[in-house]
Amino acid sequence: MANIKSQIKRNRQNEKRRVRNRNFRGAARTAVAQARTAFNAGAPETKESIMKAISVLDKAAQRGVLHPNNAARRKGRLMKKLAAFKPVEAAPIEEKKVKAKKTSTKTATKKAAPKKAAAKKAK
Repeated sequence: MANIKSQIKRNRQNEKRRVRNRNFRGAARTAVAQARTAFNAGAPETKESIMKAISVLDKAAQRGVLHPNNAARRKGRLMKKLAAFKPVEAAPIEEKKVKAKKTSTKTATKKAAPKKAAAKKAK
């Protein structure tokens, strides 16, 4: 146990940082593990999970939780897997085309103009 005031404070700071860093490190580990399981399962959402893992690794490196080279190495391994990824063929899903309603902007501007003129005349 430290008996110097500055060391006692330093211990408190280190504990706070350790807990904070632990959250980011755990999130990075979880995201990488999820990306790997999606890759191994051949799931169609593999690309999204790998991109999410890369984002989490970048955030951890930016905050200083992981060394930038460590994050880069992990990202490189994930990207290498993504390049070799071939998704499992699923039944094709037909997409319905939705027609967008066309609205007329001319009528709205014409109706607004007389109100402004009437307001100016009333003053």
